[in-house]
Amino acid sequence: MTIKLAIGTFVGAFIFPFMIRLVWGNLVEDFGPIGGWMAAAFIVGLCWTLNHGVGAIHQMDGGAWIDMAWAAGIGLWAAAIVADKADVGKSIPTMVCSLIGGTLGGFFLSTFL
Repeated sequence: MTIKLAIGTFVGAFIFPFMIRLVWGNLVEDFGPIGGWMAAAFIVGLCWTLNHGVGAIHQMDGGAWIDMAWAAGIGLWAAAIVADKADVGKSIPTMVCSLIGGTLGGFFLSTFL
């Protein structure tokens, strides 16, 4: 992987959780539940187009398919820790359960599809 692809992947992965933290809460505060729907459509749609349509996130042929969910999960987790709003020790069981659930989900999808 070249440095250009690595930087593009990092930037593409950074933009998604950054936009979630920056915009999502404000839209919900201003517009209520419909603001959450607008945020989902705007943020996820825009970032998906940037990362997959334009190709900011590089995915190797034949390799594991890592999507924006990893970027959002890790980015928001790291941002909460840096902002002192999260306890790393309390978050470990949730992270482990998320990894187990994602692994089982991927296994079942690969088995049945």
